[in-house]
Amino acid sequence: MSSLTGILRSNRNFRYAWIGQVISEVGDNYNNVAVFALAMANTGSGLVVAGILIARAVPMMFAGPLAGVLLDRMDRRKIMIASDLVRACIALAFLLGIPASRTWLLYILSGMLMFASPFFTAGRSAIMPSIASGPELQSANALTQMTRWTSQAVGSLIGGAWIAGFGYETAFVLNACSFLASAWCIWQLRLPPDASTRRGNVTLRSLAPWHDYTAGLRYMRGTPLIFGIGLISVGWATGGGAAQILFSLFGEVVFQRGPAGIGIVWAAAGVGLVIGAVVAHRLSPRLSHEGFKRTISIAYVIHGGSYVLFALSPTFNMALFWIGMSRAAMGVSNVLNTGQLLRYVSNDYRGRVFSTVESWSWTMMILSMAAAGVASEHVSPRVIGVWSGIFSSTTAVWWAWANWTGRLPKPGHERKEPDTVEVR
Repeated sequence: MSSLTGILRSNRNFRYAWIGQVISEVGDNYNNVAVFALAMANTGSGLVVAGILIARAVPMMFAGPLAGVLLDRMDRRKIMIASDLVRACIALAFLLGIPASRTWLLYILSGMLMFASPFFTAGRSAIMPSIASGPELQSANALTQMTRWTSQAVGSLIGGAWIAGFGYETAFVLNACSFLASAWCIWQLRLPPDASTRRGNVTLRSLAPWHDYTAGLRYMRGTPLIFGIGLISVGWATGGGAAQILFSLFGEVVFQRGPAGIGIVWAAAGVGLVIGAVVAHRLSPRLSHEGFKRTISIAYVIHGGSYVLFALSPTFNMALFWIGMSRAAMGVSNVLNTGQLLRYVSNDYRGRVFSTVESWSWTMMILSMAAAGVASEHVSPRVIGVWSGIFSSTTAVWWAWANWTGRLPKPGHERKEPDTVEVR
């Protein structure tokens, strides 16, 4: 763990990026719990929760490709700051959707919030090798993922209790403030002034978005490991989309714990993800390329099986244990996969690769969410949970087959250090 804390002490750029991440993501989880709890309180319908999640997912299909192109052609730092400022305004506007008669606003604002998100999230991944290189990169990746999930656990747990005690208004205000704090932290990022920049002369008029995006797809297709990592995110999303709805349904409907129950379920998932990130950080230096690929298959089997047991759990505490176990397996997979992308993806394509993987995942999640939302009106959440776990675990079968047939070779060349400045 010393390597994780050491990078915070020694690397100023990463320290500011990390502080902004902590503040922003805790606020995000306040928003998540508040919106889902508000929707359930106003309507009592799992279909409404599914609709809000789909409203969040659909914009990702369109924002992802555009975000990737802009992040690879323009100043990544400025784009990330703009994303934070826009999201601060949208987060504050959620105050207008609190009355039951305005539940429809939750759909619109959720969609707007998520449209602006990949310009920041993919940007953060794209600049990572520029603010943490060499041995630091592995620690930066693990700490970034660990922080993301710790924020989920803490933000969801506190957010659920806070909303139960103080109402929805403060959660939305705090979320807006968190984006402003994140923007300030990203503004503080600096890179050595002696590096050159090709992005400085690029304008919106000179961009060719479709050409640039398809070039990114060809780059991914030409590197089977990168393409495969993108595809397994789609495989996970076949059940992962439904899982997003089930967290609210299990907390509110199955175990009847209200907003606090929803927060506790999300928190248990976050704790599991953090544990998985720690395990992955310890495993990564010891894994060969073949060991990495075998570990991914095992992780997806554990993830899917544990989710089935979560869905069948007779008690709340047992459900929390199994959702934590399921997410721990996902934490291992996510950290290892992201580490491979950071290691092998060229600087010129980072924005497009990370945003494409994100948009692919959200596209499949739309279908999974829609199916789960409709099913929630006819069958119990437990049945939906069992099938969600089964669908997600099939990813292990595809990945193992691709590895066994030699379709996931180690890329011939690792990513070279960039000769451009991502942030100034």
